[in-house]
Amino acid sequence: MKFTVDIEDSTVESLMRVTGINKKGPAVTKAATEFLKREMAREFASRVMDGEFEDYPMTNEELEGIER
Repeated sequence: MKFTVDIEDSTVESLMRVTGINKKGPAVTKAATEFLKREMAREFASRVMDGEFEDYPMTNEELEGIER
């Protein structure tokens, strides 16, 4: 899908630098995709910690005890 969006030049330049992608469109796409992945993982983790999945094999205390 193509659409037009106004993004500050400095933001686009930062996206290109951070992603290592030299074209604006692909850099913005990569940033949006990575953002969504992280947010979905954060939401899933929150749901697990809230006990939403009864068949999850670890308790909250066990999860908190894991060294990272």
